[in-house]
Parts: sequence; C-alpha cells; structure tokens
Amino acid sequence: MKPCYSVPVSDDVPADGLGDAFGAVARRLRVASLAALAAHDVTPSQVRAIRVLAAHDSGGVRSKELAEHLRIAPRSTTEVVDALEAKGLVQRSPDPGDRRATLVSLTDRGRALAEEVRRTRGAASEQLFERLTPTDREDLARILRKLQD
Repeated sequence: MKPCYSVPVSDDVPADGLGDAFGAVARRLRVASLAALAAHDVTPSQVRAIRVLAAHDSGGVRSKELAEHLRIAPRSTTEVVDALEAKGLVQRSPDPGDRRATLVSLTDRGRALAEEVRRTRGAASEQLFERLTPTDREDLARILRKLQD
C-alpha cells in the first residue's frame, strides 16, 4: 500500500508534511499489524491489554491498574478482560494483599499469544523499515526517541 501523497524532499519540509508522512507510516504499521492479528481473533484493545499484562507478568495486575495503563474506563477494562478470559487468554484471581481486589494475569496461552504478537509486529516493522540503511534506522530511532521525550 502506497501513500496517496508524497512529502517534498528538501531541507525545508513543512511540519504538516512531516505529520502527514508520519501518519501514513503509522497507518501502514497498524494495517499490517491488524491483518496479522485477525488470524488470532483478537481486537486491538485486547492486544493492548495482553501487551500490558505481558509487561507486568509477575503475578497479575489489578483491573484498576490495567485501566490506567490502557487509558480506558474501568468498565471498559472489565469488558476487555471478560472477552480475553472467554478466549482462555487471561485469568482472574483474588489479590492476596486486598481481598476486595482482583488480579488479572495471562494464561500460558495468553503468554504464547503475547509472544506471537510481539514477533508479528516485529516482522511487520522489519518489512516496512528494511528499505532503510543502518544509518537511516539509527537516525530515525534517535529522532523518534527525541519526539517521545
């Protein structure tokens, strides 16, 4: 898929041109990722939850913390967790430190899917960025880190 516009190549690229180009690249990554995830019958919000849980897979995450990481309402988090639990990807357990709270953690199947998602996203990124030279990749990584700060 090629973007429907091109960004002028010059040292004086307007910010909106950079924003458009950045958005086009982000969309390409998202489309490739969604296509790969379709085979696993998971939605983007479910994948985000799986990734958060995989990053915090040391006994589970409280639903409230998961909602904060996902930046969604606790009620929406419950719906995401319910769907993942129905697919056998997560499990709920009582929080030993607070009997009113529930911990959510990945099952073995959920951890396997988290790894598959990581590999799939990596492959999609690699396919997109393979046309860059090593120097271009280093420059892009440096620039993106700078924009994240």
